[in-house]
Amino acid sequence: METNQIYSMPRIGEKAPSFKAITTQGEINFPEDYAGKWAILFSHPADFTPVCTSEFMTFATMNKEFEDLNCQLVGLSVDGLYSHIAWLRTIKDKIEYKGMKNVEVTFPLIEDITMEVANKYGMVQPGESNTKAVRAVFFIDPKGMIRAMIYYPLSLGRNFDELKRVVIGLQTADNFNVSLPADWRPGDDVIVPTAGSCGTAKDRMEGKEEGVTCYDWFFCTKKLSKEKVEASLGKK
Repeated sequence: METNQIYSMPRIGEKAPSFKAITTQGEINFPEDYAGKWAILFSHPADFTPVCTSEFMTFATMNKEFEDLNCQLVGLSVDGLYSHIAWLRTIKDKIEYKGMKNVEVTFPLIEDITMEVANKYGMVQPGESNTKAVRAVFFIDPKGMIRAMIYYPLSLGRNFDELKRVVIGLQTADNFNVSLPADWRPGDDVIVPTAGSCGTAKDRMEGKEEGVTCYDWFFCTKKLSKEKVEASLGKK
């Protein structure tokens, strides 16, 4: 008797599920083909839909900005390859939106008619739709590990400034061994690792640790210049 395969939801800190797929840029083997690079794997509900069109135009316009961060974009929907090609041609030839026109999408768009990839990544959520992927975003590091995930419903377009900020923030946290406070942007103070001993906590509260400002023993920050952050971005 045939049974449907059940997939668990992917989790932060785990290896990104592997798959091979046909895309508008040829076959890919994910995430292995992207080793040494960051990747954003994102899904959209359907081709020839208005919210998705606005998103793809925005992603394509920002593609160089993500490449400068050593980050590659990979899109997915459950439509077929020829539908993808026709839709992307329509975007380039006919759509002008918010000053964007003649926009060419050069990053891969995955054909996922069988919904195999969408199911592996928990992109199909029955409470929203049984036949379309929600607007899922996976941030995958150069080692192929899932580092962050964001899910949006079908009706809400993504905030692309935030998607870029997440990539910058993850790289900064890795490069400088720090954490980042709410609404952090390059140039803002960063959070230093919490004191691991009573002695360190005491020294910090007494101002003995140079360059560190403490609001309490567990909450201390330091300056990290925008120039240092920007110089570190995109490094392997």
